[in-house]
Order: sequence, then C-alpha cells, then structure tokens
Amino acid sequence: MSQKLKAGIVGGTGMVGQRFVQLLDGHPWFEVASIAASAGSAGKTYEEAVNGRWKLDTPIPDAVKQIVVQDASKVEEVAGGVDFIFCAVDMKKDEIKALEEAYAKTGTPVISNNSAHRWTPDIPMVIPEINPGHVAVIESQRKRLGTKAGFIAVKPNCSIQSYVPALNALLDFKPTQVVASTYQAISGAGKNFTDWPDMLDNVIPYIGGEEEKSEQEPLRIWGSVEGGQIVKASSPLITTQCIRVPVTDGHLATVFASFEKKPSKDEILARWLNFKGRPQQLELPSAPKQFITYFEEENRPQTKLDRDIERGMGVSVGRLREDSLYDFKFVGLSHNTLRGAAGGAVLIAELLKAEGYIQPK
Repeated sequence: MSQKLKAGIVGGTGMVGQRFVQLLDGHPWFEVASIAASAGSAGKTYEEAVNGRWKLDTPIPDAVKQIVVQDASKVEEVAGGVDFIFCAVDMKKDEIKALEEAYAKTGTPVISNNSAHRWTPDIPMVIPEINPGHVAVIESQRKRLGTKAGFIAVKPNCSIQSYVPALNALLDFKPTQVVASTYQAISGAGKNFTDWPDMLDNVIPYIGGEEEKSEQEPLRIWGSVEGGQIVKASSPLITTQCIRVPVTDGHLATVFASFEKKPSKDEILARWLNFKGRPQQLELPSAPKQFITYFEEENRPQTKLDRDIERGMGVSVGRLREDSLYDFKFVGLSHNTLRGAAGGAVLIAELLKAEGYIQPK
C-alpha cells in the first residue's frame, strides 16, 4: 500500500490544474487520487477531458490519464477519496468561497490557488519562506468552520513573488516606500499564444485587479497573527503598475525602494545570498536550495533564460543600483505558474504536512 497522501485536484483541467498534475507526478509525499472539474468534464477520463486543451510542453502523465474526472460540485463524493485537495477553479468569487468552505467542513484541508479567500481574516495566505507562522490561525479557522481537520490555506498573487522575497530579506532595514512595475506573462491569464493571438507583438498596459493585489497583498504577507486573525502590516507604502507582455511564462518586476535605515549594496547582496526560510530548514521536496539568486551581469535576469531557476521555484534578482530618487533599484523575476501558482501551492502543502496540519484521513 502506498504511504503517500492522497491529493485531489479541483479544477484539474485548467492550466494551473494541469501544472498540479505535472508537479505531483512522482512526488515523494503526494499522489493524485482524484481530479474534479465542471459537470461538462465529469465522467470523462482525464485524458479525454483535456484532449486538445493540454497546454504544457510535457505529456500528460500516464498515472492520471485514466482517472475519471468527478463533478467538483459533488463535494462529499470528491472529498471522500482524498486526504486533502488543491483548488484552482474558474468561478465567481462568492461561489469559490462557498465551495472551498464546503470542502473544508468535510474535514478536508484545502490548498487554494484562488484569490477568493486571500483576505478572510482567519485564512493564512502563505509564501512558505516568508510567513510560515501565519498557519497558526488555522486553529481559529477550524473552530469557526466547525471542523477538527479541515481548513483553507491560500497562495498569494503570482506577480508579487517576483519582488516580495527580495524585499523580505531586507525587512530589518525597514523599507518605507516601494514602486514596482510588473511585466507579466500570458500564462498568468491561463492562456498561450494559440488562445490569445492578439498578444503577439503586443503589450497591454492593464490587468484587471492586479495592481490592488500587488500593493495590498505584501502587507498581509508581512502582517502579524493577533487573536486568531491576520492583521496586515502598515508599511511600506507600495504603488505598482502591472503590464501584460508577450512571453509564455515568467513575471518580471522593476523595483525602486527607500528604507528607514539605508543599507549598503554589500549588505543587500549578503542578505539575498544568505536568506533561507522554513522550507530550506525542513528540506521540503519542492523547496529551492537557493531561494534568491543574484546575477551580476547587467542584462540578467532574463525571463526566457532564468524563469526555470531551481526548477522554477527560485527567485532571480539583478541590476541592483543606487537611485537618484529612491535608495535603491533592482529587477526581480519569478516563474508565475511554478513558484507563483501550482508549485507555490505544492510547497504550502508540503509545509503543512511537515508541521502536522495535513494528515491521512
């Protein structure tokens, strides 16, 4: 009998769901036991359900091809065959909230890739290297939901991971103001160039809701646990512009930052080089050994060359310079569907298993 935890993927036919399928193939701790999607896909094998829709450059793993897709709305049925679920669905926010809570109330942990619950006070929004302590609110959440084992934990917006880790390593210097512009890949919209030919040779200077997320979610990541809730931080002041650019994967950010205690360039580089978080301490399977990699070359990091660093789970930084208006400026890069989406969620699940929050049913 397999000792691996049984994972369900709710929303398994979409682009992020496909990434979950890819990343869990051969995972040392988890195996895909169930895939659920809309009623239109239910009853088909997974291979049939994604026929003509498979967006990744690796083939569908053999282990999941013949799994019969379940109806995601049949919560008890899906939850009954798994120890926990990953959720990446395309629905209205209120519908997602209700669906995820329904799964949690069955005693099933939910690791969500959706934005619906990112501001629910007792639901942790986690970048495992940065705020693993926020999972402490799960106990309060369980009481509210009336469950002993179920809960919801969410992954933050994909684009903030291109610059928040670099800033997080510098929190001791108390950043006061941050200006960030993100240049975001089309896979962040769940599309490729076949789906979205208008993006060829084009830049679109607007991504709906993205700038508010990019300005506010870091403050929740840097917030504190008080009375069983997350209270967001009051600083730094962050302003952003978010732009869609014609690349397949990888979100790049240009960042300007000022600090209450201005560090030297050498101090910044040392903090980036030496930064380790809980996943590195625990040696979690998906954790990058080097979380932040700095490139000395003037033309790096580049999206195409560097998005896959540390299997797509590392963050790249370059072009650190003093600035005439702010203290420093730099460029950051992260892989939006690996570190930023499915890979980040798998890392959260690994952290929660290691800390005892996810267990066999």
